[in-house]
Amino acid sequence: MSEKTIESPGKSFLVLILPISFLIVFLVNTWKVLLVILGLLMVFNLWQQSRWEKWCNQVNPLFYELIEENHGKIRPMDLAIKGNFSGQVAKRYLDSKAKEFGASVLDSENEEDQSYYFINASILGDILDSSELVEKLPAQPVTKIARSFLAPPPPISLEGEAQSESLSVPTHEEVRKPLEEQLVFGSLIQSELAKRLNVYSSTVYKRRNDPDFAQWCRSRDPDGIAWSYSRKSKEFFPMEE
Repeated sequence: MSEKTIESPGKSFLVLILPISFLIVFLVNTWKVLLVILGLLMVFNLWQQSRWEKWCNQVNPLFYELIEENHGKIRPMDLAIKGNFSGQVAKRYLDSKAKEFGASVLDSENEEDQSYYFINASILGDILDSSELVEKLPAQPVTKIARSFLAPPPPISLEGEAQSESLSVPTHEEVRKPLEEQLVFGSLIQSELAKRLNVYSSTVYKRRNDPDFAQWCRSRDPDGIAWSYSRKSKEFFPMEE
């Protein structure tokens, strides 16, 4: 019994020693080859990364153009169609951009319908302008309004009437002065033009790309001035007649 108990640990030890010894011999004889293979893998990985970065630099203009056109929303299918490459590559590119810029990703069952939302300063300004609220006049009781209509008008003397008429007729300089004060920088932003045209800021935002935008502005502008929209600066400029 004692001999069997001594032999069993020895056999188990040999079972462990043999694979380890073979592994050591293999590493000693092939370590140079393994180093070469490891170096080749590292070089190949760096080459792929450099190639991907060069490709991304070529796609970046298309990406920024789609962001401007779609107001920050983009899908892999849109980028794939625009750049004429596969949807998987487009999704990989958008995933990297989403991590870089912290974009919001709206998941869906179909990966091609996945939407990415990128917000820049101009898009954020448009959102804030479109959500701008116009102040409303406070509501008055109906009884007060009815009494004001029923009450007789106060008598006006001829001198006061003539004086009021002379004051109510504005000169050309008085009409032009507010516009000159507004056009300090030569242009107006969306909210300023909306106040000038007496419309909601969201209305200007919706109609700014219409073909008849200039004529529409002329019909609502107090000075009859036509305005044009610049996509580059996101501002509105008066059109010279």
